[in-house]
Amino acid sequence: MSKFQTSIPRGTRDFPPEVMIKRDYLFEILKSVFEKYSYLPLETPAFEMLSVLEGKGGDENEKLMFRILNSGDFLQPLAQSYNPENLFKNGYTEFSSLIAEKGLRYDLTIPFARFVAMNHATLSFPFKRYQIQPVWRADRPQKGRYREFYQCDIDVAGSKSLFYEAEILVVIRNVFEMLNIKQVTTFINHRKILLGVTQALGMENKFFEITDIIDKMNKIGMEKTLNELSTIGMTQENISTITGMFSIFGSFAEKLLTLINLFPDNKNISEAVSDLNMLYNYAKAMGIEENEFQIDFTLARGLGYYTGVVMETKIKEDAISICGGGRYDDLTGVFGLTGVSGVGISFGAERIYDILEEKKLFPETDKSKVSVLIASMDSQGEIAGVRLLAELRKKQIRAVILPGESKLKKQLAYADKNNILFVLILGPDELANNSFTLKNMTTGEQKIVGSLEEVYTNISNNPDNLKQ
Repeated sequence: MSKFQTSIPRGTRDFPPEVMIKRDYLFEILKSVFEKYSYLPLETPAFEMLSVLEGKGGDENEKLMFRILNSGDFLQPLAQSYNPENLFKNGYTEFSSLIAEKGLRYDLTIPFARFVAMNHATLSFPFKRYQIQPVWRADRPQKGRYREFYQCDIDVAGSKSLFYEAEILVVIRNVFEMLNIKQVTTFINHRKILLGVTQALGMENKFFEITDIIDKMNKIGMEKTLNELSTIGMTQENISTITGMFSIFGSFAEKLLTLINLFPDNKNISEAVSDLNMLYNYAKAMGIEENEFQIDFTLARGLGYYTGVVMETKIKEDAISICGGGRYDDLTGVFGLTGVSGVGISFGAERIYDILEEKKLFPETDKSKVSVLIASMDSQGEIAGVRLLAELRKKQIRAVILPGESKLKKQLAYADKNNILFVLILGPDELANNSFTLKNMTTGEQKIVGSLEEVYTNISNNPDNLKQ
């Protein structure tokens, strides 16, 4: 019989305990900052109806969606009634809809919009929520890109105020200060600037194509970007206008003034500049320094639901995007609830984790989080050890015992392998004398202690001790 080869799907990962401890540290910092700014926790199902997921995400995300086959014996009646000539129509869309009605969520924003639409009668607006859950995308796995990964989102629904964009900048600063990640800058643009430019060029009908191309510029470079713009029908004159906008330099205010001068009397650009000036004033009032947020006219954020300010945060030395988001004026409209504006941002947990690991910014923690192993030599010692185990746990001390194991050497080896700080030995001599042998696994020192109070004192005084 051939040996069964175990594996996991490409683009997924197991997280062993030592990794989970670090991930929990990251998530707890995110939660603490989110809650500090009055964001409330929310969870939604891992899968949604396809009609929900396809509602507002755009064609690119529909291509990356994992669809879930309908349950039960659905193929037999379908095979009898379905015309095979229709199989290839519309890129399998018709057939796909017959065999799959649900899909795994590819982000947390669409489920959030669905939740708001379903529960708006009972929610208080503006409604602020945070959500930390996995998402799935049928993307090509590569370094730093996974098919299953966590998103950590905050969103505010029910307010058009630019105050919340500025508050998000404060949240970003606070998160990365607590993680000790330095030289973080948030780049900002406005979708109406891009819309105004396409209008001025007479190419408004290709707005989404143009923004998708611009959104990839940092990945593919200027030359390929210009080539792609040319292939969708943009003239050399229009391309020069676009590149001229990309070349605007100066302070926040100077860039906006130059833009207005390039495109005078453009309603969309004027509205965008007004929004960005208001955001700037709010941010400065909140103590955000100008080097923490900058205008970047190349920033497009490809998702189709953004309508206003868009933002993306990067580390200066690596130019790696670690969070991004923006304003959406009518995300819930597709679900029947119109007029609900919102803004949100998503922190890239996987990339942030990698940065913390590379820069050795995770705090030193004991891998097992166990302070004491109680070692016994026989059944009598084991029962006494179980009683001792209960007493230690009452004192909030993390303790374990290995039932059925009488060999001290193996128990010490287990403690050493799992970085357990102390071993409390209950042999025949200790039981006869109502005492304990306490071994410090870090120093190798061991001593006889006569009471539980002495055990507590020795363990509590150790700086590496981890209580529950």
